Amino acid sequence: MRSINKVILVGNLTRDPETRRTLSGQNITSFGIATNREWMTKDGRHEKSSEFHETVCWGGLAEIAAKLLKKGKVFVDVPVHYH
Repeated sequence: MRSINKVILVGNLTRDPETRRTLSGQNITSFGIATNREWMTKDGRHEKSSEFHETVCWGGLAEIAAKLLKKGKVFVDVPVHYH
């Protein structure tokens, strides 16, 4: 059974989006998102961690992403499809 889950990523784009087309003409736009978190440990140390997410958009969303997103901008709300 196919389902759709939603993941919300708040972070910075690590590079400008790259757009290409499939052989059938469908747009695909890919870009990276860096998310950061900070916390205090039990012993009072300040810790930081970064994670990097490769993101791919298809069709109409790919066109919108290519037009609106640039390196360093914040990107929020990525629908993720799990098969």
